[in-house]
Amino acid sequence: MLQRVVMSLALSFVCESLGCWDVALFQVISVVKMSVECPIHPGAHLVEDHRAGDLICPECGLVVGDRLVDVGTEWRSFSNEKSGADPSRVGAPENPLLGSSDLSTSIAVGYGGSESDQSLANAQRRNMNNTDRQMSQAMGVIREMSARIHLSKSIEDNAAKVFKDVLDSKALKGKNNEAQAAACLYIACRKEGVPRTFKGMLHCARISLLNKSSYMGIFLSLQPSRFCGNLGLSHGIQAAATRIAKKAVELDLVAGRSPISIAAAAIYMASQASSEKKTAKEIGEIAGAAEVTVKQTYRLLYPRAKELFPEDFKFANGGIESLPPS
Repeated sequence: MLQRVVMSLALSFVCESLGCWDVALFQVISVVKMSVECPIHPGAHLVEDHRAGDLICPECGLVVGDRLVDVGTEWRSFSNEKSGADPSRVGAPENPLLGSSDLSTSIAVGYGGSESDQSLANAQRRNMNNTDRQMSQAMGVIREMSARIHLSKSIEDNAAKVFKDVLDSKALKGKNNEAQAAACLYIACRKEGVPRTFKGMLHCARISLLNKSSYMGIFLSLQPSRFCGNLGLSHGIQAAATRIAKKAVELDLVAGRSPISIAAAAIYMASQASSEKKTAKEIGEIAGAAEVTVKQTYRLLYPRAKELFPEDFKFANGGIESLPPS
């Protein structure tokens, strides 16, 4: 017994010198447990009372050790949504989509919460930075809409990442959370291969025609760049295609067209005006649109091509006049 005690103390000293405080503490507690035994029943296996910090002999009930330190985790999460004990002893996992606010304590107010709880929650929201506040609100809306139309957790997480990308790109304008969430969910559904139509998503998200432009704006801020990346087109073509698509919506040239066909037609126009030409068929295969649909939407853009291109766009030989009519 003495040899085991000496070896454990030596190991704890080494761990402490290396900065392994938790291991050292565990070794010291192990020494205490090994060196303490019941004087009446020496061979009895002692029981540890974690609440009182005592070592108790199960044979006679004698307390043979006290004030032991529990090395288990002591963090607990508290929720006012459940009346019973919360079995969780740790907080929620870190959310990489949020900044420093993710590491702070979140105050939630459940059904029937008091005014003081509501005041604390409001004060916390005011102290969050603007980016985290927008991200937190959007994640709540995405979660609600995802549950409403029965989407999987992976699509919900993917939609939150899409929103984060658009938020970081400073492309969001306005405060229509429903339209923003619907656009991000639509993009996430396409990435996951889950069939959702443009009109169907608008209906499920309860977005009126007045808010449709906000939905389209978010979609067209991100999709042309993704399609161009898959096609191997340069950043200049990506920027031009995004500008063409947004401008076409502003000028009301593509009324009734889906955002997929608008993005594909914009890429087709930008590529045909440059030296990085791609056919409508190639673009349609990447975007998920038929070649005929891409060309039909392109014909709507062609008469106003001069108004759609950015001023600094570098045209290939022949300039804008070299664009094909279809």
